[in-house]
Amino acid sequence: MKTDRLYALTLYLLSNGRTSARELAKHFEVSPRTIQRDMDSLCLAGIPVVSVNGTAGGYEISRRYQLDRHLATPEDYARILTALQGLASATGDRKARETLEKIALVSPKSRQDIVLDFSVLQEGDTALLHTLQSAVAVKRAVRFTYTNNKNETRSHTVEPVAVVYRWYAWYLLAFSKVRGDYRTYKLVRMSDVEITGLPFTREHPAAHRILEQNEEKDSRKYLDLLVKCRPEARMRAIEYLKGTVLEQCENGDTLMRLTVVEDEQLWFGTLLSLGDKVEILEPAWLRERILEAAEKIISIYRK
Repeated sequence: MKTDRLYALTLYLLSNGRTSARELAKHFEVSPRTIQRDMDSLCLAGIPVVSVNGTAGGYEISRRYQLDRHLATPEDYARILTALQGLASATGDRKARETLEKIALVSPKSRQDIVLDFSVLQEGDTALLHTLQSAVAVKRAVRFTYTNNKNETRSHTVEPVAVVYRWYAWYLLAFSKVRGDYRTYKLVRMSDVEITGLPFTREHPAAHRILEQNEEKDSRKYLDLLVKCRPEARMRAIEYLKGTVLEQCENGDTLMRLTVVEDEQLWFGTLLSLGDKVEILEPAWLRERILEAAEKIISIYRK
């Protein structure tokens, strides 16, 4: 176990650069004291770990150090190919396809037991995706019109850091000079996008670091629902609403807990689509909201 952690620590430092003992301890789920002992072990093994003091300090590995490329096994190459195939299918990016072909040529023949086909993710505006990738590459701000989930439309000029797929949609992760912070913008809500001639005003951290920090201060409000599902809706509630089964009733109904983001609309629309096959038991105010929405729908068709 320790040997595996030491190898993982080496790869992490090579990939992420200087990292504090506290961050490493959190990532590897050990104590800071254990990390200090691991660093001593790496030094004894001949890996040039450097300790830097101060507020921006931490551990890093000398840039002169390189891992033997033959440490990658056939199984490692198979995983790399799988990931690249998924990236190429998701973006339709020519360069990703070229990288995939290069790795395929030099990788040992090994069986891929997982296939990631994300071609469905190309159903949006792939031209916009490539435009934003280009802006990230040349480090130029982008200007666009954006409509938020409150139906408010504004113009934004931001410094793009990365294009991210999460929460079942594509987003732009960018630095807003107006807000003085990093924000995510849903691509489908963006229009009139253009790359400006404005250079970045700062060097931005790696995208995964920004996302991790944003998750720690996640301001979204989550809501727990208690619902009762008829047998024919049970699987759909699990599949589309990530329902957790609490109790199986004698009559075949299922009690479930759903955890949703309060301000998002997709789950609400999904509940409506299930009609009388799902009944909300709690909270009471959501029962009223469902009733109000149903009455408005009925009023349209009774005219």
